Amino acid sequence: MIFEILKPKVEHIIASTEKTVDERLLNICELLEEHLDYYNWVGFYFRNGNKEELLLGPYVGAPTDHTVIPFGKGICGQVAVSNQNFVVPDVAAQDNYIACSITVKAEIVVPVFVNGENIGQIDIDSNTPDPFTEADERFLEFVCSQVASML
Repeated sequence: MIFEILKPKVEHIIASTEKTVDERLLNICELLEEHLDYYNWVGFYFRNGNKEELLLGPYVGAPTDHTVIPFGKGICGQVAVSNQNFVVPDVAAQDNYIACSITVKAEIVVPVFVNGENIGQIDIDSNTPDPFTEADERFLEFVCSQVASML
């Protein structure tokens, strides 16, 4: 399984303390986008201080205008409020979806918790309809726990 192969690579990136946090986050995005064909946009959003909004962090994929997302808006904004993973098999069926690209068919968002607080999330868009499985969720939870360890 590709996820088991990628886990030590994620751990190695996290342990590369000679790099900045943003460099390591970008390296994780690059790793996932490169090795998982259906991960077409991979990025991190983080809470903007005490504001009820998310700011775009490091990412790979097509440029996005969505650099600030209010809590509750879109899939990322909903995860900021719910503190739960959100898997969207078909973005066209979601009322509260913020369209980034007409090529995006599905999305998965998994929160990053530090000391029990949701401080951000990993957001992945796919141009493949309904590609995400429970294995993706478990792997991305692992990634987010690793990210939390360096924040």
